[in-house]
Amino acid sequence: MTSTGIRLHAPAPGWSLTADVVVVGSGVAGLTTALRCDAAGLRTVVVTKARLDDGSTRWAQGGIAAALGEGDTPEQHLDDTLVAGAGLCDEDAVRILVTEGPDAVRRLIETGAHFDESEEGGLELTREGGHHRRRIAHAGGDATGAEISRALVEAVRARGLRTVENALVLDLLTDAEGRTAGVTLHVMGEGQHDGVGAVHAPAVVLATGGMGQVFSATTNPSVSTGDGVALALRAGAEVSDLEFVQFHPTVLFLGPDAEGQQPLVSEAVRGEGAHLVDAHGTRFMVGQHELAELAPRDIVAKGIMRRMQEQNAEHMYLDARHFGAHMWEHRFPTILAACRAHGIDPVTEPVPVAPAAHYASGGVRTDSRGRTTVPGLYACGEVACTGVHGANRLASNSLLEGLVYAERIAADITDRHEENGHAENGHEETGHEETGHAENGPHARVPSPIDRPDKPAHPLLAAEARFAIQRIMTDGAGVLRSATSLETAADRLQRLHADARDALDENGKTAEPGVDTWEATNLLCVARVLVTAALLREETRGCHWREDRAERDDDTWWRHVVVRLNPDRTLAVHTTDTPDFPPTLPQARDSVRAGGTPTPSPQEQ
Repeated sequence: MTSTGIRLHAPAPGWSLTADVVVVGSGVAGLTTALRCDAAGLRTVVVTKARLDDGSTRWAQGGIAAALGEGDTPEQHLDDTLVAGAGLCDEDAVRILVTEGPDAVRRLIETGAHFDESEEGGLELTREGGHHRRRIAHAGGDATGAEISRALVEAVRARGLRTVENALVLDLLTDAEGRTAGVTLHVMGEGQHDGVGAVHAPAVVLATGGMGQVFSATTNPSVSTGDGVALALRAGAEVSDLEFVQFHPTVLFLGPDAEGQQPLVSEAVRGEGAHLVDAHGTRFMVGQHELAELAPRDIVAKGIMRRMQEQNAEHMYLDARHFGAHMWEHRFPTILAACRAHGIDPVTEPVPVAPAAHYASGGVRTDSRGRTTVPGLYACGEVACTGVHGANRLASNSLLEGLVYAERIAADITDRHEENGHAENGHEETGHEETGHAENGPHARVPSPIDRPDKPAHPLLAAEARFAIQRIMTDGAGVLRSATSLETAADRLQRLHADARDALDENGKTAEPGVDTWEATNLLCVARVLVTAALLREETRGCHWREDRAERDDDTWWRHVVVRLNPDRTLAVHTTDTPDFPPTLPQARDSVRAGGTPTPSPQEQ
């Protein structure tokens, strides 16, 4: 895969570090990868955008799914996952997830994570939408992500892993052969480094989380601006299935003008018996699906939206008054506190809820070892598209995917490190020394990064463009989509891009480099890919709901949409011939590339 040569406008790196592997992100995917690499003797650097525990993992409430209960099997977990994925899951990838998942959870417990236990002393398991068995392990009632994050962060600090916090990753460094050579990043004024720098390494793992901030209302934290997907596109990697954005059905409704991160009301609340009702108290999911409120998320979100349309309502309600105060306080203390903070008491009144952007089922395309189409670049967690989630993620499979595929990535990096003969690298660290453990183990060869020309550059958007992008995407590419809404969104996004592009191409002007402008630019990049894919997929499948194409169309669309960025800033878009992904390894990929079905013409990026 040839690099696009496109970089964000940024100052030249003023400091550098050298490692065997750099992990970008500090959620369950990133920290698990880092711990496994460090345990194998690899010099590992963790780069994270805020603090180590500030990623999306901390906000996960419901739990982690695995066949750990009596009578449950990986095969049953696989069946539920395939149904939720609406025909586009990679069955081999799912089988890896469900068979390796139980032991991965046990290793997480060995690392220090404490899950809620039953009176008999075993794991207390609950049930969520799309699951036919109780297989969701949880912690602190509804604070599973916070507990997993705590355990992993403590393990990272105990091992003394080198970390760079408050650092926004910018672009991938590559060598003359196009192989990964590290990343550039900007540290936001805290710690021992400041400003733009570089980490040189032959392996880079993107674990940057999602892109929920591309919409006005989301459950994602403010750092979820699609940085990993945008970086991968500029590096020449392929992304897939970006049209499949899961909207969580039950997000606390804070008003029609609420923006940014919204409080999640976990699916586990419905798993324990809460009912979805309208303003009249009528349960509207009964009869729509055999599992009623516990149907897969796309079905519940659609059920809520349809009822809202029928009644011209802004939200529906989640009624769990029958739980009583004790259950709310002990099983769902986090949700109870969030509701009460906004003047709602779920013990005595129904909770107003509406769908909001929650999870990206698509992302940077990888194989079963987390390898992307760029040699040396890996992706794991929400930023990746492994094929596990298909057109709609099954509840609580995300944390499990992060665990399982992180371990597979670490094993692959370790194997390749050993194959390279442990040759010493020639880089020296410059600038201030980052605190961390003493260097240990053999050092892999770090390919020397080469300078790239400033052009073709990626024009930077003004910081305020972020809010314009969010409004465009919410209006045109939200839960309800159509050709008209998507075409309008595409046109409006194109105008934003064209204005910035023309200013750069014609007079060399662009917005001032900085965190806000880099984030806005990344958001525009992923927004335009998402809209392009959603407009191309003329059907309703999983969490992609086209009002003008209401039926699933397996004859035409039982396949994936794959996108990459060309050096001339155009998008190359094609579909796979089958639901199976082609290999990511170059020698295998080139032999099957001709089989893809191209779209008539690329969209300008």
